[in-house]
Amino acid sequence: MCLAIPGKIISIDNQIDEVFRFAKVDFNGIIKEVNLAMLSEAKIGDYVLVHVGSAISIVDEEEAKKTMDILMQMDELDDLDLDT
Repeated sequence: MCLAIPGKIISIDNQIDEVFRFAKVDFNGIIKEVNLAMLSEAKIGDYVLVHVGSAISIVDEEEAKKTMDILMQMDELDDLDLDT
């Protein structure tokens, strides 16, 4: 099953140009580097859905937190690997 996980952008570190940017995203304490190429409007503080290492949409903070809470209750974050 494929799953997109919500996380909060905490920094945008590697910016090659206006399109190719990479951010550090916090998933309840797990920090991963995420490709922002699909979301040129994404900025620090935004919550994004991440699938296979790429942010695919910006989401509401409340919904992101609800989703993370559910995933944590289901123990679905034990092996968080957003790169595959």
